[in-house]
Amino acid sequence: EEKWRLEHARMHVKHKGHEAMHAEMVLILIVTLVIAQLVLVQWKQRHPKSYNLVTLFQMWVVPLYFTTKLHWWRFLVTWFIFSVVTAYVTYRATRKHLECTTPRLVYKWFLLLYKISYATGIVGYTVVMFTLFGINLIFRIKPEDAMDFGVSLLFYGLYYGVLGRDFAEMCADVMASTVGFYSASGMPTKHLSDSICAVCGQPILVDVSDEGIIENTYRLSCSHVFHEFCIRGWCIVGKKQICPYCKEKVDLKRMFSNPWERPHVMYGQLLDWLRYLVAWQPVIIGLVQGINYILGLE
Repeated sequence: EEKWRLEHARMHVKHKGHEAMHAEMVLILIVTLVIAQLVLVQWKQRHPKSYNLVTLFQMWVVPLYFTTKLHWWRFLVTWFIFSVVTAYVTYRATRKHLECTTPRLVYKWFLLLYKISYATGIVGYTVVMFTLFGINLIFRIKPEDAMDFGVSLLFYGLYYGVLGRDFAEMCADVMASTVGFYSASGMPTKHLSDSICAVCGQPILVDVSDEGIIENTYRLSCSHVFHEFCIRGWCIVGKKQICPYCKEKVDLKRMFSNPWERPHVMYGQLLDWLRYLVAWQPVIIGLVQGINYILGLE
């Protein structure tokens, strides 16, 4: 405690008389944040495709730089495994000749990743709350160890949740466009038959004599019918809230009547909000530090 007081006193001495400089630095931070936010909003509205691709790349690379610098090997191992599997799944999803099993493979992988990240985030948050209330002391666990464990789990859950959902959205767009019953802008290239699922392009009902999987179907309010797994993957994993064919808005509350599934929708919205903090906040802070360096501010 005495050492901390001495360091605090040295800091006061070092920055004594620099109040005007500090005020200028705070002003630069606020102005940069406001301008950056306006630029990002305009970019997202005018060129959403390039914005999403750059944001995805930022989220993938920026944490890698900091964790490599800090030697966080556990994160680097999980990042490598995630990157290898996701690269393979993305490669399958972006082929011009889309295999009939690919949409299901893509949605299965990203749904699994989504559930794991959701559970990891919840456990991390619970550990942090228990530590704040001192419950860790019952198990004789040091507060700093419990807090480090909880924050680490929370970071893993949120980071891979954000990254996985953005890769899933990109794959969902590409696959649906390849199948031909969906177009992000304009009319679909194919007419949708009542017997075909617009998400995977396969028959909704399988004849007894044919090979295939018998599964539940789901009819949207626009009367279009899909495989239940496909439309859930499209809405939850692919972040789409419209019909894959006619683009009518989907009522998610009606689709997810089970109360245990609703938190997944809320969690997805939380991840969308956190994307800005993960991808762009380090870049903006770096920009502020660069401006301060150029102006000779410390």
